[in-house]
Amino acid sequence: MNLPNKITLFRVLMIPVFLLVYMAKPFGEVASLWTALAIFAIASISDAIDGALARRYGLMTNFGKLMDPLADKLLVCAALVAFVASGTIPGWAGVIFISREFFVSGLRQLALEQNVVLAASVGGKIKTVTQMVLIHFVLVPIPPFLTDAFPVVQPAREAIVWVLLILSIVASVLSMLDYGYKNWGLLHFRNTGGSGK
Repeated sequence: MNLPNKITLFRVLMIPVFLLVYMAKPFGEVASLWTALAIFAIASISDAIDGALARRYGLMTNFGKLMDPLADKLLVCAALVAFVASGTIPGWAGVIFISREFFVSGLRQLALEQNVVLAASVGGKIKTVTQMVLIHFVLVPIPPFLTDAFPVVQPAREAIVWVLLILSIVASVLSMLDYGYKNWGLLHFRNTGGSGK
């Protein structure tokens, strides 16, 4: 297993650690959130590192092609599901985010079967940026003394989370519609002889 693949595997292994720290708060509220933020940030940065190494040194493998995008989706979806579980974002928002990922992943599978490469879209990149900003912002803790001294801080934070959440939802939905519109021909709507509906 080459270095980029090891970094990808490291990112996958960081997901349960992130979930444990965020959900269980083993170091107390503030320290645990800072730790979860650090874990998520390191895992996110590792995505850029393994991709750059694989391209620069010609270390592309089938394992990397499968696991690199899967690890990214698992990391983001794990954070969003954890936010739903903790009540930070509503469940319906999590359903929208995950539905988009299933839809685009399904399109990519159809494309592969028809020897078509689905390039990353601008909308998909915007979706990723908005989700990353949302996740990192949610993970930044507010010290209790700050909310005690300035009661307006917590409502202001919640308002910002909602703005970022709405932007992420809009970006996700528009990206999904864009992928669907541009790749409508992949669906065909005819019997292919398989088990699909």
